[in-house]
Amino acid sequence: KQWYQRRVAITAGDVQALLTGKMGLKYRGRGIDAMKAIADAGKKRDISIFNKTIAEYDDELKKDPVVQNHLKSLYDNLLEKNLVRIIEPYSRVQIAHVAETISLPYEVVEKKLSQIILDKKFSGILDQGSGVLIVYDGSESDQTYTYALDTITHMGKVVDVLFKKAQKLS
Repeated sequence: KQWYQRRVAITAGDVQALLTGKMGLKYRGRGIDAMKAIADAGKKRDISIFNKTIAEYDDELKKDPVVQNHLKSLYDNLLEKNLVRIIEPYSRVQIAHVAETISLPYEVVEKKLSQIILDKKFSGILDQGSGVLIVYDGSESDQTYTYALDTITHMGKVVDVLFKKAQKLS
């Protein structure tokens, strides 16, 4: 039964196939229902449904350390995707507004935003004094250096051609 719960936790995409199979019908119960609810929350990418499911099926989900590890990873991914989705349209956004929108404590949102920025998954800075996230546009690389190198390369070729013509004249 524990193997089956772990299998459901690992393969969130194939939950329906696992549940309708022979083993799914054999081990059907509250633990498998918990895994199905978690997989549904992951599929919908909804952190609030995920948290409600964790609260509802607390006993079933906290027993197995492997399932706990997968749940932590799934929670981090869901939180990151939800935060990025919320802050993308803004150039400046209050962290309190983001926390309110996602229904999580300010400190949790601030910590995760700083982690996302440090991991370079999103470009911006946290102004902790004013409680604002300043979002930068995608990192545009400066092409000046590249253009300068191309110009120098072409100038080198021109000088070589002129040198060869000068040698022919003399």
